[in-house]
Amino acid sequence: MDESPKKEKLFRRRLIRIAFSLLSFAVLSYIAVALITGNGSGLFRVFGMFSGRSTVELADEYFFDVGRNRVFADLDDSFAAAGTLGIQVLDAGGNETFRDSFRMNTPAIDVQNGRAVAYDISGNEVRVLSRTEIITSINTEGAIVSASINRNGWIAVCTQESGITRGVVTVYSNAGSEVYRVRMATGYVLSAAVSPDNRSVAILNLADDGSRITFYNLNSENVDRVYSLPGGLILDIRYLPSGDMLAISTDSLFIVDSSNRDTQLYEFDGKRLGNFAFDGNIAALHLLEYSVGHQGKLLTLDERGRILGELDTEREIISMSLSDGYLTVLRGDGLMFFDTALEELPVSDRSTSAAGAAKVLTLRGGNALAAGDHSAVIFRVEN
Repeated sequence: MDESPKKEKLFRRRLIRIAFSLLSFAVLSYIAVALITGNGSGLFRVFGMFSGRSTVELADEYFFDVGRNRVFADLDDSFAAAGTLGIQVLDAGGNETFRDSFRMNTPAIDVQNGRAVAYDISGNEVRVLSRTEIITSINTEGAIVSASINRNGWIAVCTQESGITRGVVTVYSNAGSEVYRVRMATGYVLSAAVSPDNRSVAILNLADDGSRITFYNLNSENVDRVYSLPGGLILDIRYLPSGDMLAISTDSLFIVDSSNRDTQLYEFDGKRLGNFAFDGNIAALHLLEYSVGHQGKLLTLDERGRILGELDTEREIISMSLSDGYLTVLRGDGLMFFDTALEELPVSDRSTSAAGAAKVLTLRGGNALAAGDHSAVIFRVEN
């Protein structure tokens, strides 16, 4: 009998215990960086570009001047970048519409419906911006672990405050005013999300026995409910339009409903999660067979867990992004387009190079942005 799945689960339990024994913000910062920016683990949040909006004319290449450690997102028919020197927004034609000097060591960005939050992991300030201006700034007492924004512009900020080992989550309205704050008594806070109806907040934290998602009603100081995954490590959570919670762990993709029942969409069966991407009711997963090497498979699923496409992989996947019915995969040897059934689509200009690119964003209408250290290049599906 193959004992590798059991050994892997035992390793994850030991990892959780080690994190707790260290009791340091550095551990939380490392996990947050890995989950939010993808550094070190290949896991990162991906956002669809121009989804649900009219097609706009794109430049062939974009040049951002925001320093190192850049992260990218779409922002109301524009591209937003945050780096060690600040924030910059370029329109679809590559023209600068906004710039703000904002020193950061580990920049991160989240965006929804024309607004973005940019912040420095371990810093003390969150900037809320549109494509043309800073809407408001939020200063925190503790060091920032993560921040997120929902489609209505409500913000959840997770911090580690002095003398408090478990973390604090603060919710702000779209006007930037504080509406709710909770200090976690157990578990280290990793991330949080405000529900689509602005009535509750879900908090992902790491407890001594595994991961937990704690739900709070914003009209009450009491815990509404807690979903626990004993011995497991949840990597990301996000609300679906229905109000149910979509979660991905190191072992499976699943949904937690309002009654705290979980529905497994796909179990990884001992395979290692390399990358993932979401868009609407479609998920794309890259699962690796072994802890070393690149052999594995790429698959797409709908919200009921039905497999739409499946493809064996043998080369490293650096980044992938899903939007508007297109999956873009960035490999060491170039960029590839797929539909949701994982049928490969031809690239229009094969002379365009993705050399040096570290991340990819899928754009509306069969386009993709491959971003590297010095510029970001547009790729297109052949018509």
